Amino acid sequence: MKPPAKALVTLAKFAVSIGILALLLHSQDLSSLKADLLAVKLDMLALAVLLLFAQTFALCHRWILILRAMDVPLDWLAGWRILIIGTFFNQVLPAGGDAVRIWMLRRHGVQWSQTIGSVVADRFLALLALGAVILAGMPFLLPRISDKSLLFAIIIVLVFACFGLVALVTLNRWPPRMIAALPARIVQFAMLVRAPLAAEGRARLIAAAIIIHLITIAACYVLAIGLDAPLSALDAFVLVPLVVLSSAVPISIGGWGVREGAMVAALGLAGIASDKALAISVLLGVGGLIVGLFGGLVWLVAPERANFSADQARAVAKRTDAAPV
Repeated sequence: MKPPAKALVTLAKFAVSIGILALLLHSQDLSSLKADLLAVKLDMLALAVLLLFAQTFALCHRWILILRAMDVPLDWLAGWRILIIGTFFNQVLPAGGDAVRIWMLRRHGVQWSQTIGSVVADRFLALLALGAVILAGMPFLLPRISDKSLLFAIIIVLVFACFGLVALVTLNRWPPRMIAALPARIVQFAMLVRAPLAAEGRARLIAAAIIIHLITIAACYVLAIGLDAPLSALDAFVLVPLVVLSSAVPISIGGWGVREGAMVAALGLAGIASDKALAISVLLGVGGLIVGLFGGLVWLVAPERANFSADQARAVAKRTDAAPV
């Protein structure tokens, strides 16, 4: 993607985040929202931040398993350092975390195809695990949804996720002619993602991917307790994954705005007032910022930082844009 086009995309993402937040704040009683944010129980807020920090270890474990499936022997501590630094850049730069993660992995001598492939596979497997969590909550979600169009959209997403998973797992059994008929980039992408699923540690990989989403659910539940919002653990398990799915769509900065709108809509199905739901989402975002700032401190002492330059960062961005994903 050319620099002017990237600048336009970034501006569009900022516009989406600011626009949605402005609409939400315009429809809320700001004094009530402010009171909720200031009245949150500090022990519950601290617990939520601790959960989000612990989540970085599960994220690292998932990524390390993916790298091992691609025959990349990265040290666990180095992997965690790279990942938490990536969380910092995700907070301060539009989609900058993945580019920095790729660059730092390259500093360890890993090939371009493996660095980019590991990050792509990491993202894709996270979505597959999210689909599994949503599917598990579907029996409890169905009675809460009266909007048939919303229900249809959720089912379509799950069907495509299941179809994609089956297609990946059985890819080695497809007729050669069928594989040859597909675009080369799609086949290359499928093989990259399939490698971790076909490896011996796939059970641990899938478990780690699901645990990561459960931690996000737990953090939201803890924040609801801290705000005295009547959100049950079951409601959090059923509804929060829909928020995560919505905020994963790359149309905003760090999910801000989209996450808040989805949280208000989703928790509204459980009878949670919009100001409480918005406060939960904002505090979840603040927790992510705190973890990201810790990643910034790690970045200041990271050995890979010594040779970092703006030219190298731009080179990584160009490689990432040109990747077959």
